[in-house]
Amino acid sequence: MYDWIDNDAAFEQDKPLDECGIIGIYAPGKTDIARNVYFGLHALQHRGQDSAGIAVNAGGKIQYYKERGLVQEVFNDEIIERLKGDIAIGHVRYPAKGDTHVINAMPLVVYYKGGALALAHNGSIVNADVLKEEMQEHGAIFQTSVDVEIIAVLIAKHLKDHSIEEAALKTLRTIKGAYALVMTAEEKLIGIRDPHGIRPLCIGKTKEGFVLSSESCAFSLLEAKLVRDVQPGEMVVIENNEIKSYQFSEKSKQAGCSFEYTYIARPDSDIDTRNVYMARSMSGRMLAKEAPVEADLVISVPDSGTVAAIGYAAESGIPYGEGFIKNRYIGRTFIQPDQRMRKLSVRLKLNVITDNVKGKRIVMVDDSLVRGTTSTGIVKMLIEAGAKEVHVRVASPPVTSPCFFGIDTSDKKELIASTKSIDEICEMIGANSLAYLSIEAMKDAIALGDVLCFACFDGKYPIEVPNLEE
Repeated sequence: MYDWIDNDAAFEQDKPLDECGIIGIYAPGKTDIARNVYFGLHALQHRGQDSAGIAVNAGGKIQYYKERGLVQEVFNDEIIERLKGDIAIGHVRYPAKGDTHVINAMPLVVYYKGGALALAHNGSIVNADVLKEEMQEHGAIFQTSVDVEIIAVLIAKHLKDHSIEEAALKTLRTIKGAYALVMTAEEKLIGIRDPHGIRPLCIGKTKEGFVLSSESCAFSLLEAKLVRDVQPGEMVVIENNEIKSYQFSEKSKQAGCSFEYTYIARPDSDIDTRNVYMARSMSGRMLAKEAPVEADLVISVPDSGTVAAIGYAAESGIPYGEGFIKNRYIGRTFIQPDQRMRKLSVRLKLNVITDNVKGKRIVMVDDSLVRGTTSTGIVKMLIEAGAKEVHVRVASPPVTSPCFFGIDTSDKKELIASTKSIDEICEMIGANSLAYLSIEAMKDAIALGDVLCFACFDGKYPIEVPNLEE
């Protein structure tokens, strides 16, 4: 049995994810768009490094290829050239613990009487177990353990008597959870966002057609212009080079994922009209106001803590500098899960710039602190390099509650802030001081008002979740 250490988060094992990145491209008459999907998946690689897949649609006939690994490892020119079609969807996956079998990679392609359907999904269906059990009792057989197969089976069932749009709408009124979906069938590209808008999905326009993507950072590479975000509870159907919109749920309170702005999304993305870089920079500034400290240098835990660290330095007047060099060339690495190798995994990814930190009082800014295991190793590295003091500042509130909407923290006992005080955490990681950003300041920094989900910080879930005491 091996631990999976991914390309971006080898030293961030205390930040669990079950995130994915999805993309869809509609370009009628342009049959080589699999290559564009490939490039788009590169832009979304930070959202999932376990597997990658592309499905193409040529006149309703679907071809696909998927495998475990990074995008550049899964695909080559020969594979891309075989995938011909003018509608395509793609997926990169970051799975839950132990869920790394290639059968669970996406897109998922299913065949029904009259055609085929390809789906790619980001998020989590909270009533998946109930729906699956009901369908199994009526004879349904499932090949995977991913939620999107439940959606596919329900849609296929309804397709016997309904159009693809009607079948999707009937299915969406059955499922509950946080999700973004792209799918293709017939000669259509379809995008769907959950009623609370927890998982992101946006629309871009190209010269040839349209793009759907988890994040707008993919649009620049594809020469697409951001049109808008898919609205909560909206299904968009792209056909005949135009978009039709269907609202499948009653007006719900919008509750976009605040962790997207803190950690998950790329800084150059805009989500629900707010730029991620600006939100992180403002978080750092507010953190400097709430938790000032006398120090000589502000550094970040690269890369997700960098923007907040720059903001902290600008607000505090303390110089910003690099404290670590990140090794970006490790790629996919399997390591044995013994203590020695776990410690080494941090040092494989980060190396202290000794001359920058030696003899100095350091403010180390990170985006979040979930389990605390990695922070302990990083603080120790700074002290061993001669740092006089290490003050840890976290640009988000303490994570005290598990997420059931796409981030793999289903066990509250894994969350260090749920069982320890800030002083206890500070002592455990070996820092001279520790402070977090308040929820109020985080809301102000993201600047979207009361339309975000902060459940991992405050335990207030926008959707009914499993009993936490069970």
